[in-house]
Amino acid sequence: MSAPDHMKPINPELIDTLVKASESDWIPNDAEGKAFMKVLFTGEESGHWAALFRWSKGFVAGPHKHLSAAHTYVLKGRLQVRDGILEAGDYLYERNGMIHESTTALEDSEYIFICDGPLVFFDENGIQAYLGWEELERMKAGFEASNAA
Repeated sequence: MSAPDHMKPINPELIDTLVKASESDWIPNDAEGKAFMKVLFTGEESGHWAALFRWSKGFVAGPHKHLSAAHTYVLKGRLQVRDGILEAGDYLYERNGMIHESTTALEDSEYIFICDGPLVFFDENGIQAYLGWEELERMKAGFEASNAA
């Protein structure tokens, strides 16, 4: 059944975004080879982004602040987030402005992370890294270029 004319998009070029994540490679996301990701979506118009993360047991993500809200859904493994432990099937909503100390993979873990904007990583010396949709696109493009070479 076709949508009524008054419900049809003004922009007829609109299409869904489908990512066959099972067919894409894991992008290394740390120097020790314990963290990897697959970029699922980046929204240049909104700053939203989604990624599938894979962390090996013992990986630690440093302290960071959410400059937007984020959603985490654990597919497998266990993650220590602040005073709580997330396990497979757990969902976490992280509000804009949340500050996290280290987040640790207690087991080999995979999780979906959907973020409304960037994160900023810091330590006692100040800001160490910024992660938003543009950085994800740069990491993905760099990885694809190095694999093509």
